Amino acid sequence: MTLLQLYDVGELNDEVRALASRRDAVILAHNYQLPEIQDVADYVGDSLGLSRRAAASDASVIAFCGVHFMAETASVLSPDKTVLIPDRGAGCSLADAITPDQLAAWQAQHPGAITVMYVNTTAEIKAMTDYCVTSANAVSVVEHILREHGQDAEILFGPDMFLGAYVERRIGRALHVWDGECHVHAGIRPRDIEQVRAEHPGAEFLIHPECGCSTSVMEYAGAGDLESEGVHMLSTGGMLKYARDAQPGQKAIVATEIGMLHPLREAAPDAQFIAANERASCAYMKMTTLPKLRDALRDLVHEVKVPSDVAERARVPIERMIAIS
Repeated sequence: MTLLQLYDVGELNDEVRALASRRDAVILAHNYQLPEIQDVADYVGDSLGLSRRAAASDASVIAFCGVHFMAETASVLSPDKTVLIPDRGAGCSLADAITPDQLAAWQAQHPGAITVMYVNTTAEIKAMTDYCVTSANAVSVVEHILREHGQDAEILFGPDMFLGAYVERRIGRALHVWDGECHVHAGIRPRDIEQVRAEHPGAEFLIHPECGCSTSVMEYAGAGDLESEGVHMLSTGGMLKYARDAQPGQKAIVATEIGMLHPLREAAPDAQFIAANERASCAYMKMTTLPKLRDALRDLVHEVKVPSDVAERARVPIERMIAIS
């Protein structure tokens, strides 16, 4: 019996929507959430985009269907609102890849270096950071830093080593890159691309820069072993734009967490989206269920609140990034 068979989705959907109205709540769902969670949400998107939606919303309660650092970011940007997460255990292997003590030691080894951290980090890490980045704007933010601080500026980039390698390749110089990874994205390897490509000749490739295959695919394209015209390094937002512009019958292999297939197929039902690796599923993202979302709204439990002093410092690198973007 599957999870969906354990409860009536339609009935719970109605109950959740009624509770959201009663609690003056907006429901936000990340692209990697279960399809029924995405379907009940007011907004679906990437982590930073959802936090900005939360800040812009008039709702007093934010039900964030994602992982813990995302709810923290929403709390940082919306300090006067109640931010709930349906399951407190929904963590993130990438956010856990660097601790405040580790970052402090790294910074001490490189005094004067500029710290650039992916938004997929805890509020405490953001509070120690100069600039945040997303997968969509990491290159442009680093390029801005180099223009402002000089091409030889020393930059600490973390915690995702694949995104860091992607930025290095794009800007043409080395950074100090933290050795961290998302366990799901790291599991998508070049052999997955080769196998799925053989099964679907002519399909284009939508590859998230966090993926373990990303740097290898860039090397293949650069060497001419892979047709670069069909390769697209895209954030989840970029993938959605691709889907909205897709032609009927268009076929693409998608290298990211498999939850992304649902919004892509919703955006372009006449196109075909194929997972690069069907096992690329984040257990943390899938911890959120309709019953848990209902309970959080009904009982107003599992609030995520970032202490004001940490939130104030964490807001700075996020706002710097937004100003550049």
